[in-house]
Order: sequence, then C-alpha cells, then structure tokens
Amino acid sequence: MSTIVVLSGSPSAVSRTAALCAHLADRLGSLGHEVRTVHVRDLPAEALLSADTGHPRIAEVVGLIGEADGVLVASPVYKAAYSGLLKTLLDLLPQFAFTGKVVLPIVTGGSPAHVLAIDYALRPVLTSLGADHVVPGWFVLDRHIVLRDDGATLEPDAATPLYRVADAFAHAVDARRPLARAS
Repeated sequence: MSTIVVLSGSPSAVSRTAALCAHLADRLGSLGHEVRTVHVRDLPAEALLSADTGHPRIAEVVGLIGEADGVLVASPVYKAAYSGLLKTLLDLLPQFAFTGKVVLPIVTGGSPAHVLAIDYALRPVLTSLGADHVVPGWFVLDRHIVLRDDGATLEPDAATPLYRVADAFAHAVDARRPLARAS
C-alpha cells in the first residue's frame, strides 16, 4: 500500500481548499492508498516562522513526508502565487524532501486568470525540493467547490477532469513505488 501525504496550505478555518483536500484524500483512500492530511494552518506558527525543525509537530510532518510515496500539495491563490503559509512549511523542509516522490500540485482560486500559479509559482519549488515526478497539476475555481456540513462536493464539470488528474497521480505513485523502494 502506498502512502500519500496531503498538504493543505490554506490559512482559513473555513476553506474550500481544505474541503477539496478532504474530498481528494477520500478518493485516494478509496483507490487503496493510505492518506495522511496535514493542515499547515494547524501547525505552531512560531515553529513555522522560526524554521524550528526540532519542534515535535514540525518534525512529525517532516517524518510523514519522508515516509510518503506521494505528496499532494494544495493551496489557494494569493497575489498570483500559492499561500505564504504553505511557503513557510516548504521553506523549512530538508533540501531534497521530495526525492523519490510523486507530487501533485492543486490550486484553487476565484478566477481562471490564476491558473498559471501552478506552473510559474508552485512547480519550481516542488522541483527544487527534489520531486522525482511532478504530475500535471490542476486548478479548481472556488465556485466549483460547494461546501456542505459533511464536506465538499464538486460541480460535475469540475469533478471529471480533477478526478482524471487525481487518478493519474495515484497511478503514478503506484508505478513509482517499486522504483523508489529499490533505490
């Protein structure tokens, strides 16, 4: 069984990005993966801002990522890039924290004008962290994510292509796992 870590980079307590992460975590779990979700906003701010990698909660997240076969990194778009909160976590990870891993970037935003945040802001950082394979990411418009008391639903026109991307990611994790274990 492959392990996937979902990093939710939204700073908001009520978040479409976080709801989308939960939705995708359920889907990846139903495909046979063990999924662990990390809401970066729940990590201690002082430890994040001071890059205290010795803090138990930060060390736990670094350990989860180290043991994972795949990482889904999700963020809302702010100022044409991913969230500063997510940036603080990515900045304190070891230089090659994503080596041997398949990574899926997911970005949410209010306008299609922000779709390039995946390739121009997030992907270079994921690559610099040593990701062996960054699969094509996906941008989801906020209005396509419907928040409900029991989670989120997606409008069908948004769900179908997102599920194709998530399923391709799951397949890439499964295919990559034996290679990563052998090295």
